[in-house]
Amino acid sequence: MTPWPNAAAMHQTATVLLSIAAIWFAATLVPGPDFLVTTRVAVTNDRAVGIRTVLGVACGTCVWGLAGFFGIHALFAAAPWLYLALKLGGGAYLLYLGARLFVGSFHGRTARTPHLRPLSAGSAFRLGLITNLANPKAALFTASLFAATLPPHPTIALGLGAAAIMTTIALTWYGTLACALTTRPAASAFTRLRHWIDRLGGLAFMGFGATLALER
Repeated sequence: MTPWPNAAAMHQTATVLLSIAAIWFAATLVPGPDFLVTTRVAVTNDRAVGIRTVLGVACGTCVWGLAGFFGIHALFAAAPWLYLALKLGGGAYLLYLGARLFVGSFHGRTARTPHLRPLSAGSAFRLGLITNLANPKAALFTASLFAATLPPHPTIALGLGAAAIMTTIALTWYGTLACALTTRPAASAFTRLRHWIDRLGGLAFMGFGATLALER
């Protein structure tokens, strides 16, 4: 029979997971591409579509969490071209989204901007997932986070638990954001300020993309 973990081990595990939760929650609060795409989809679609986008973002978070735990940092070190390719591809994708959003903001209410047309559930999910996965720096951040918080020889269960916590935080924060922005007052405010919001959002996306692509 497998022995029950002792109190000291359980306390250490709880401390590690709480540390990861606190750091990841603080990082999630910082506005980035996930925040922008969740906001933009939520205010231009109904709540169900916004939640689908959040699910995509959360799945991307889970992927990067698992990748960080299982050593993607070592893979990037062994094959720098792979990290460079992902970084350039992700930067180009964010630049593309930002440029379409910015240019479309000058074309009136019928402009074919990336998120003005109602999104299907599948499209919303893919948009959230790809936007999250477009930033391979998330894997490096996760790897650094795990290196700073996990014990020298963490168990698979501890790594899976850490990834689950990161995913839950993403679901909770972005889900709350999506629900708040699909209320009638938020939609009315967005309608009045849409063009300026689109321009600022487009510039922000392009800024994220350029930074990702050009940063060494």
